[in-house]
Amino acid sequence: RVFLRAVNQFTSVLNRFFLDQTSFELQLWNNYFHLAVAFLTHESLQLETFSQAKRNKIIKKYGDMRKEIGFKIRDMWYNLGPHKMKFIPAMVGPILEVTLVPEPELRKATIPIFFDMMQCEFNFSGNRNFHMFENELITKLDQEVEGGRGDEQYKILLEKLLLEHCRKHKYLSASGEVFALLVSSLLENLLDYRTIMHDESKENRMSCTVNVL
Repeated sequence: RVFLRAVNQFTSVLNRFFLDQTSFELQLWNNYFHLAVAFLTHESLQLETFSQAKRNKIIKKYGDMRKEIGFKIRDMWYNLGPHKMKFIPAMVGPILEVTLVPEPELRKATIPIFFDMMQCEFNFSGNRNFHMFENELITKLDQEVEGGRGDEQYKILLEKLLLEHCRKHKYLSASGEVFALLVSSLLENLLDYRTIMHDESKENRMSCTVNVL
């Protein structure tokens, strides 16, 4: 809680003094995001790893602090406005870590940041595409799933939210939909691959490896 209060004070200072065009401090904002993500993903806050009794006790006393800090990360991202491009693709990995935390409300609140990144790169990169974001997300997703994160519920929600947002966008409806389905398919294969690595059947492992490739 002490740490959470400190982070909240930090957000207030950043918004008040280091956000406009003349006083924007990239390093300070970068430090904030990485600090907040490290706090949110810290093992001591992952309630799923505790017994039900301990989990209930923590929630009753402190609530799920991951949600609180996650919503703050989301709000701070949107506050960046025209500065967002300075954080693409570098912030794709940290935001991915946040969205992979198995808390449904947190996931629903933060996955749309990916669409916002796609939109930003499309609008401001000059290339009318989101290739930097796309390449970074695919690379980081591979690493995260290999590290044991991600699940079927995440795959379903990621596809659903990306498709919903892309289909409403005049210029991203086609390319965005292709990308959302590609990422969903890749994630499905990566999850299968992770599962099958413990399979005794060499044939199954080879088949799954081919799918990922």
